[in-house]
Amino acid sequence: MTELPERPAETVAPKYDFAHAEPAWQAAWDKAGCFTAADVPTGDRPKYYVLEMFPYPSGKIHMGHVRNYTLGDVVARYKRARGFDVLHPMGWDAFGLPAENAARQRKTDPASWTYENIATMRGELKRMGLSLDWSREFATCDPEYYGQQQQLFLDFWAAGLVERKQSAVNWDPVDNTVLANEQVIDGRGWLSGALVERKILSQWFLKITDFAPELLAGLGELPRWPERVKLMQENWIGRSEGAEVTFPVAGMDEGITVYTTRPDTLFGMSFLAIAPEHPVAKQVAAQNAAAAAFVAECASQGTSEAAIETAEKKGFDTGLEVVNPFNGEKFPVWIANFVLMEYGTGAIFGCPCGDQRDLDFARKYHLPVPVVVSPKAGEVPEIGNKALDGDGFIVNSGFLDGMSTKDAKAAAIAKLEEIGAGKSVVNWRLRDWGISRQRYWGCPIPVIHCDACGPVAETNLPLVLPNDVTFDKPGNPLDHHPSWKHVNCPQCGAKAVRETDTFDTFIDSSWYFARFTAPKSATPTNLAAVNHWLPVDQYVGGIEHAILHLLYARFFTRAMQKTGHLAVSEPFAGLFTQGMVTHESYKDADGNWLYPEEVTKHADGTATSADGRTVTVGRIEKMSKSKRNTVDPGVIIERFGADAARWFVLSDNPPERDVEWTETGAQGAFRFVQRIYRLAETIAAEPKEPEPAAFEGEAKKLRQLTHRSIVAVTEALETFAFNLAVARAYELSGALVGDSPTDATLLWARREAIEILARLVAPMIPHVAEAMNALLNPGSGLVTMQPWPEPEPALLVKDEVTVAVQVNGKLKGTVTIPTATEAAQAIAIAKEAVAGALKGQTIVKEIYVAGRIVNFVVKP
Repeated sequence: MTELPERPAETVAPKYDFAHAEPAWQAAWDKAGCFTAADVPTGDRPKYYVLEMFPYPSGKIHMGHVRNYTLGDVVARYKRARGFDVLHPMGWDAFGLPAENAARQRKTDPASWTYENIATMRGELKRMGLSLDWSREFATCDPEYYGQQQQLFLDFWAAGLVERKQSAVNWDPVDNTVLANEQVIDGRGWLSGALVERKILSQWFLKITDFAPELLAGLGELPRWPERVKLMQENWIGRSEGAEVTFPVAGMDEGITVYTTRPDTLFGMSFLAIAPEHPVAKQVAAQNAAAAAFVAECASQGTSEAAIETAEKKGFDTGLEVVNPFNGEKFPVWIANFVLMEYGTGAIFGCPCGDQRDLDFARKYHLPVPVVVSPKAGEVPEIGNKALDGDGFIVNSGFLDGMSTKDAKAAAIAKLEEIGAGKSVVNWRLRDWGISRQRYWGCPIPVIHCDACGPVAETNLPLVLPNDVTFDKPGNPLDHHPSWKHVNCPQCGAKAVRETDTFDTFIDSSWYFARFTAPKSATPTNLAAVNHWLPVDQYVGGIEHAILHLLYARFFTRAMQKTGHLAVSEPFAGLFTQGMVTHESYKDADGNWLYPEEVTKHADGTATSADGRTVTVGRIEKMSKSKRNTVDPGVIIERFGADAARWFVLSDNPPERDVEWTETGAQGAFRFVQRIYRLAETIAAEPKEPEPAAFEGEAKKLRQLTHRSIVAVTEALETFAFNLAVARAYELSGALVGDSPTDATLLWARREAIEILARLVAPMIPHVAEAMNALLNPGSGLVTMQPWPEPEPALLVKDEVTVAVQVNGKLKGTVTIPTATEAAQAIAIAKEAVAGALKGQTIVKEIYVAGRIVNFVVKP
């Protein structure tokens, strides 16, 4: 990326040299140990644990990092000023496929690539002036970290929370590895381009489903989580009440069991569908070549609900028939590509009138569509191409006729239990967490496979990845290593092999918040430390992590509680999900993406490239390397300083919304930083007066604004309304602009205001706040360590109020009156203010709402 233009010239020459000041203040904070916390503090200060989702070390930070870590840093600095012991650590989510791919492409090892990136990004983050306790830093690829993670796994295994079982996976036959659903693109591996197969493999699972009821109920105990996130988790956990129904199969001893949430629509059955992996489907495929071909075709699509939902709905008629237990009618059994073996029983009964997917399938294969649900009682509607999938009343259903769908569900379940054909069941959408990955760059699973003893626990932890692997063959390099996997069984001493799969990297981020409390502990957690610091008081990160990361962390916390590693059940008491940083995108005439600095925008809205060719300006969207609409934070800090970058990402929008990066916005932030430093410099040079006994006039008004600003900024920071805190800082600084006064009381009020302003902005733009404080109060120490300013209550009382004046309820004007004005006097003042509107009218009634409204009810 090429360098952006030089910093714009100021109308007044800048006096604040941020390039010198920012590193100097960062060094001062480090020397004073401002941000270092104890594992178990001994004082009586309340604790506050602030944590942002830690970054993947991709090589450089981006503007999303700047926003995310600035938000958390504001909270940490503010809470420290309010008297809290603050824990604010940083680390690296360092395992993962990108490092392994980089190693393949660059013929290096993933560890070197990763640690080089960490060094680069650490330096970039430090330039931002974040109040982080760097003494707690670790990367998840450090053996000291993942060795403790391996111990957690073994403890979970001993507690019955780990299982090894067969599972359907996306298999890339060229790379010889399992792919995540997101890595299957149009049915092909995202890296190899090979047609993906659905394959059954032995995988390790964590039994998250054991905690499904707790995970669902726990959402109600998280009042400081966004409702949107809680709803997403609730839907993902997916508790549903329904029935298991067993349908006899003609010519077979065993029936097919179906889970359904709509037993009230059993009379509307048209077919029964089973998953391609269902045992009955396998039996049919073993004897029918066409069925086997269809099952093989299904194996080429992804295994996720999303992949299956978007795929064309296809089926194969097995020739088998099942009997409906309610009416004895027979219906065909189909193998269908949209039925998930992992959900319910791997079989569904199709009721086309009440389910859109079933209706589409029935229409495609010319199956009947019996109508059993109606929006209105007693009516039998026509079914076109849209199913009646809502509540209503039951029709054409024998003993259920006329019932509401709710009542019919209960009656249908009771009948199924009475005749021995089914039972009431609570089902969960949540599936156990498959954690096996056929990759090298991940935490090794600490298991040894012995022919005599079966899978047994590794006894020598940490089990460290070998660093002499090669990537010259497809698949997992651990499988090809000449010696690493070959060991003796720790139980019987016989020859055995290590597990060569590594953990899903989501495990690494599912407990790191606990490790930060005592990162050098010889056990996974130090109970005294976790009991003191957990739960995290404020967690900050993107909405894209609403389900997987946050749900896995909530599960891990409960599993660690069960195994004695934690005392809490929820990891994060408060959650804030910030918006993205966006920017316009640009394309030249050949369709190539251009960087912002390669484009000149003109007053008429057009844009051209450096060679004068027309450029298409794209929509404002998330910054993306592929679309080259990124802005390098390092360049921004070089041009404007870290404080200006921080101020910009806090200023424009509420932090939960997206913010558009603009050059003018960055320049405005830069100018504000310069302005308040110049104000401090000006006021520091003014005579330092003793505190007057009383304040009147402009001095009193300035003091009132100053102390109301304390209240406003405090409320804004407490509620994450950082843009409102910025607005109040602009307002207070604006009141200080102008020539130095000669009045002693006003001089004192100005100095008080600028000193308080420095402390109010210190959580947001800490470097210039330190510089201002050093000018105003030399030798007073670091503003970072000073307490938060407290307002004087007497200055919060308003001397005057603005009252709306209405005539017959319509606003005609306003008047400003002393707060203590009596009703009669307020009415008299208001009457004079709207005399023109009252001319020729008879006042019927005068209404005064103290301090708010005067209303005259009149008639001609």
